[in-house]
Amino acid sequence: MRKAYLQLHLAILLWGFTAILGKLILLDEGLLVWYRMGISSISTLLFVLISKSSLRITKQDIIQLAGISFLITLHWITFYGAIKASNVSIAISCFSSIALFTALINPIVNKVKINKIEIILGLGVIAGIGIIFTIHQLYWKGILLSIISAFLAALFTVFNKNISEKIAPATITFYELFFGFLLLTIALPLWFGINNTGFTLPSDRDWIYLLILAVVCTTVPFTLSMHAIKKLDAFTMNLSLNLEPVYSIILAIFLFHENEAVGYSFYIGTGIILLTVMWHAYTKSAAAIDKKLEKEKYNYD
Repeated sequence: MRKAYLQLHLAILLWGFTAILGKLILLDEGLLVWYRMGISSISTLLFVLISKSSLRITKQDIIQLAGISFLITLHWITFYGAIKASNVSIAISCFSSIALFTALINPIVNKVKINKIEIILGLGVIAGIGIIFTIHQLYWKGILLSIISAFLAALFTVFNKNISEKIAPATITFYELFFGFLLLTIALPLWFGINNTGFTLPSDRDWIYLLILAVVCTTVPFTLSMHAIKKLDAFTMNLSLNLEPVYSIILAIFLFHENEAVGYSFYIGTGIILLTVMWHAYTKSAAAIDKKLEKEKYNYD
């Protein structure tokens, strides 16, 4: 369990840089995600081949992974769209609603009872982020896109939890990124038509940022998270993911000077998020230990 938490939080730390890189890269969100998925799928394939993992999956798995990939693609497009329509801090703060969405979606998908504590924790995290920044109506588009992105992220995390039980993490990562790349390749003409834009090659600086984003901040953390999700439930994953906004906001303050809205409220909100995540992690770990001890006692008897 401790190893799973370590893998998860290392992945979250690396994901904390994705919003920053999304702000730095000058491409629009559609092309940004297209390049990210293309480069990431290649780097993940190399990792799979080096580690000699199997790429064999069933037709049913292909359909499931393609569906999840569709959700991931839309999630990334709306996520970067939110950042470009507002700023890192506002987009990230609204993304915290992922915990509440997961608490509501997971029982529906897996047909289990709604956990009232998880609902309360999800609301607690939203309250914590809400205290940090006051959202202005000027950024309504960024707010809406960020909330949609959080909903999509909650969906694919719940589905990934189920499929991770039977397929290797690196294999899942490769297929989801590759299917997303194919999907976007087909959809790019429609994207260009809607946005009245065309195909653009990245600048030299954007290529550097894209490589960092695709390999260091996508392939590595995505694979780590797939390992972690084998041991952790979907709500724990998404509740812990609310540390990503904290990392991103701190980086945004230093890099983009998004500190005009930061005061005591930032530290109070951050404290609420940290305490919520740590408390949930502690209770989950304690419950797992109690269950293990109970099982050992039963076997001994």
